[in-house]
Amino acid sequence: MAITRRDLLLTGAAAAALPALGSVAGVPAIGAAQAQSASELPSNGLPWRHALSLFGKVKYPADFKRFDYVNPEAPKGGVARQIAVGTFDNFNIVVSGVKGQVSGAVAFIYESLLTPALDEVSTEYGALAEAVSHPDDFSFVTYRLRPQAKWHDGKPVTVEDVIFSLDSFKKHHPMYSAYYSHVVKAEKVGEREVKFVFDAPGNRELPQIVGQLTVLPKHWWEGTDAQGRKRDVSATTLEVPLGSGPYKVKEFVAGRSIALERVKDYWGRDLPANVGRNNFDELRYEYFRDATVAIEAFKADQVDWRTENSAKSWATAYDFPAVSEKRVILEEFANRSSGVMQAFVPNLRRAKFSDPRVRRALNYAFDFEEMNKQIFYGQYKRISSYFDGIDELMATGLPQGKELEILETVRAEVPPEVFTTAYTNPVGGSPEAVRDNLREALRLFKEAGYEVRDRKLIDVKTGAQFSLELLNQDPSFERVTLFYKPSLERLGIAVSVRTVDPTQYENRTREWDFDVVTNSWGESQSPGNEQREFWSSKSADTAGSRNIAGIKNPAVDKLIERLIYARDRDDLVAATKALDRVLLWNNYVVPQWTYTKVRTARWDRFGRPAELPKYGQSGFPFIWWYDADKAARIAKKS
Repeated sequence: MAITRRDLLLTGAAAAALPALGSVAGVPAIGAAQAQSASELPSNGLPWRHALSLFGKVKYPADFKRFDYVNPEAPKGGVARQIAVGTFDNFNIVVSGVKGQVSGAVAFIYESLLTPALDEVSTEYGALAEAVSHPDDFSFVTYRLRPQAKWHDGKPVTVEDVIFSLDSFKKHHPMYSAYYSHVVKAEKVGEREVKFVFDAPGNRELPQIVGQLTVLPKHWWEGTDAQGRKRDVSATTLEVPLGSGPYKVKEFVAGRSIALERVKDYWGRDLPANVGRNNFDELRYEYFRDATVAIEAFKADQVDWRTENSAKSWATAYDFPAVSEKRVILEEFANRSSGVMQAFVPNLRRAKFSDPRVRRALNYAFDFEEMNKQIFYGQYKRISSYFDGIDELMATGLPQGKELEILETVRAEVPPEVFTTAYTNPVGGSPEAVRDNLREALRLFKEAGYEVRDRKLIDVKTGAQFSLELLNQDPSFERVTLFYKPSLERLGIAVSVRTVDPTQYENRTREWDFDVVTNSWGESQSPGNEQREFWSSKSADTAGSRNIAGIKNPAVDKLIERLIYARDRDDLVAATKALDRVLLWNNYVVPQWTYTKVRTARWDRFGRPAELPKYGQSGFPFIWWYDADKAARIAKKS
């Protein structure tokens, strides 16, 4: 499940608008989780389960009281002010992938059928649903809703709401359309029971990813607003939506800020999965379009928490009195839950990038080692896998065993290097290495039909100079593209660097109107159906999909299906490695860099559990709390 619930709701600039939640990032396959009382069977005659997990046995029993990593005595109260990047003009998460700029904070007013445990790799427990049941062949799944679940207007959450939500997301949200493409029907089979039927058996993760569905209020969306206008689930809106979660929208200024307030009579506050969570009375998000301005706002104590993604800023921007006085705490949190591919992404829909030799040449022109030294303070490492950070899933060395067997089924459709050569990126960092790399890049361009004339790289057939535009949405990223630009120009390429605002950027990427952009794909320890959304031929032509590169490759399609229908963990690992290796050797992207920790800065007015969950990163703000004593000490020192 490389796509978390929030990831599915947000795309483009909106996906970067809020700090990571630290939720479990893996769509797990379903194992034999411990069952609730078998005396009460669902309509399908199978036993109910209280949790679903990839590994079969779940950590917490049916009668568990709370997760181990929370503080059940955490005080309620206070405000957590955070930074969001970009802007927003929409609260309708259903169309977040194709229309407007959604405010990511709105995702937190809703709930799904299941909720993840942050100390297990891929296990989820009941949220809106109190129980779940599925057969051994995974051909369908049935969920039973909690009788006490209700919307903020007091009306109950119903099976009709669940069916309406699935239909709406599948129809209007490109990610969900692909993610739930195998769910052919959702039907009411009891007063509180909903059954999801799949198009074929054997897709082990479908029962669980159905449980990640964000449930919307059908009666609200089919009603009218304060002006008597009928609402439209397919349109953008800034009307505050109705939710069922622990928070609701308190106030907002479009494009600038949004505040959520804790629902005092929240129906689910005493659920075991919610004990010790959702402790702040208010969650406030201040929007910034410029990272420098955001840092200055943090330093001025206008926000409490900042997640820092710039190596330069982490090294240079936090040398101010509040840090030395320990009023501001700098801390890094390990990211054990996910891997990543972040890269320069050529648009394969444009003919000039269709030749893999051209794309490989672009990699030879990228001197990561020198960039890391000059502008990243040596903090990063080069990405060498589409699953970088998850050692078990990364293709290394030459294929062996089950991975080799899988690759043999597509041997005729993949580059021969898949079987003969371990993938590596070119290495720069010295004048000699750079010259050698540029020579190799020119050799590859020549093989692809280009030659240098008057210091210009010319297409021999058309006589046109090879050109490309490096498109950014973040002004602070210009230093990266401007560093890359001279190396490309030394090859005779005409290079322009352009930075546009988040709305323009999202519109251009949705319409595939770009040469090269930077993109990242988060990957989990249990990859599955989301791989279709990332790399499949079908998603390449779907507006708003995550296949921003435009990959259309029959071998990749086959390997994705092999991964999705893996029979066990060993089979999943082998299929993932095979997919990784084929993607790498097609040179679809120019891999960038990664950092295995999350850098954070906070004003020291919060408390947290003694031991944070292994797969939760920081866990802020959802398992932290406001510490009035710490806040008072900061106020005295100010």
